[in-house]
Amino acid sequence: MNWLSKIFKTENKTETDPMKKFLIVGLGNIGAEYVNTRHNIGFKVVDHLARKESVEFQTAKLGQMAEYKLKGRALFLLKPNTYMNLSGKAVKYWMDKENIPVSNVLIITDDLNLPFGSIRIRTKGSDGGHNGLKSIQQILNTSEYPRFRFGISDEFKKGKQVDYVLGEWNDDEKAKLTERLDIATEIIQSFALAGLEITMTSYNGK
Repeated sequence: MNWLSKIFKTENKTETDPMKKFLIVGLGNIGAEYVNTRHNIGFKVVDHLARKESVEFQTAKLGQMAEYKLKGRALFLLKPNTYMNLSGKAVKYWMDKENIPVSNVLIITDDLNLPFGSIRIRTKGSDGGHNGLKSIQQILNTSEYPRFRFGISDEFKKGKQVDYVLGEWNDDEKAKLTERLDIATEIIQSFALAGLEITMTSYNGK
């Protein structure tokens, strides 16, 4: 354990103010075959942030977890290792374990109804047929939790939705993805530092 880890552990023992703790959840599917698929954009976003902040994911209960401090805030980056339709179980466990209020939870997911790379941040909403959001809503017993939808577009032929969602990014999307991931990182940090309302105003439609 390095000195930074020791400091983090000590600070946890003295209990960081719950309002300064944030759970950032990227939704996706575990397994090497899903790494670069559209449905895994939630994982890709938190992976991108972890690399930029030089923190590593560790195996934890119900997922992979990375932690880092940002100007007095503690950010917990979570990639659930449950099936997508059981994502709510991991979210609820870490909310309870770290005493994080639902207002400080941000769920990152793909959205077929938005053009590629488009961003929509909301305070609440329906699950939109997304199994991960459906599970979270059921287990938290509310649809009022912050969510960050990343557009993957709907450029698929009739009956090919599953193949498209579980397919890999095309060359044009790959070329643009890093820039969109950089913006996604800014959104997460803005959420923790400035709050949801300001983040929505600043980034929706970008």
